[in-house]
Amino acid sequence: MSQQRFCVVGPGRAGGSIAGALVDRGWIQAREVTRLAGAAQLERAAHEVDLVVIATPDSVIAPVAAGIEPNASAVVVHLAGSFGLDVLLAAGHQRVGALHPLVSMPSAEIGRQRLVERAWFAVAGDPLVEEIVAVWGGRSFNVADADRAAYHAAACIASNHLVALFGQVERVAATAGVPLAAYLPLALASLANVEKLGPAAALTGPAARNDLATIDRHRAALASLDSRELAAYDAMVELARVLQAP
Repeated sequence: MSQQRFCVVGPGRAGGSIAGALVDRGWIQAREVTRLAGAAQLERAAHEVDLVVIATPDSVIAPVAAGIEPNASAVVVHLAGSFGLDVLLAAGHQRVGALHPLVSMPSAEIGRQRLVERAWFAVAGDPLVEEIVAVWGGRSFNVADADRAAYHAAACIASNHLVALFGQVERVAATAGVPLAAYLPLALASLANVEKLGPAAALTGPAARNDLATIDRHRAALASLDSRELAAYDAMVELARVLQAP
């Protein structure tokens, strides 16, 4: 795969991560197309390259794909988790693919490193996508177009919602004068338990024990802070109960 050429449309955090990881494996970045580029530059994105990576926000993938002149020798790929191949096929592209990394990419440099650390990828379409995952040393699985929204929702729960949950940990802990750092080893151990045992067997705490008295004390403390904190707690207790359901 060495010396193949690519173009990134939308070189933000995700696009920069992908570009860096490809360059590290011998690809040549022919060009990048930014939001400020003119229509002519976008139109020629698939010229003289083997791969076009559309790394724009999901909401503009369709018009961006439509603005790229189809080239039968270039594979056009998007990075969206919730979109299938139809958004690219509708724009007239013949060789298309979807490559969604199950990786948090807070910056291009961090993402560049994480993409080559045995990452998981949801893939679809042209075999070149699988080849890219292989050259990065990654692991892949296929997600049908009809299932991609559910797949991506799970990804957001695993990452974005987890971060939001720790925002709640930080706020509630601060009312007791305890730093967030004190809770991180507990969280990491819980994730390790999930990895080893699975979610149902890893669940501990008052919800797992059906300790209603303790849950009620928690609810009273949270109700005195903010109704949103209590609502979030109640939602998670209910999910714990779902996890225990036969």
